[in-house]
Amino acid sequence: MTKITPFLMFNDQLEAAIAFYTATFPDSEVKHLSRTGQDGPILSAQFFIGGQAFMGYNGGPYFKFSEGFSLFVDCEDQSEVDRYWDKLLGAGARPSQCGWITDPFGITWQIVSRRFMELIADKNPKKVQAVMAAMMDMVKLDVAALEEAYEGA
Repeated sequence: MTKITPFLMFNDQLEAAIAFYTATFPDSEVKHLSRTGQDGPILSAQFFIGGQAFMGYNGGPYFKFSEGFSLFVDCEDQSEVDRYWDKLLGAGARPSQCGWITDPFGITWQIVSRRFMELIADKNPKKVQAVMAAMMDMVKLDVAALEEAYEGA
């Protein structure tokens, strides 16, 4: 386990969330589960999503997730953006804007193409502003449209 690990407090959906996340993202696995009794529901877990360690707990309705915490997914290309976006949508996620989408468990994800990150790292502030303006009008990120904004600046 790493020194610092995100700890996610679910109401009572930890088991369903882990099943969805580990089926959706490669390099994911469950390391440890604690149940309330031999056949009881999962109380806590240590798991990995895309190689990132997490701790999870079914803590009841006392805590809520917010967009103040999100998980950033570094996607290689538009195809990978589309694949994760579609899987999240298929599970009942709610899209927001700028590549943000909130899954049915309340966790917000940023599904971002690596190309977007390259474009906004450009030294030309006009190009960066054009890319950012284009991104602000998007729900799911569209790499071709971002590149078009960059080239047009």
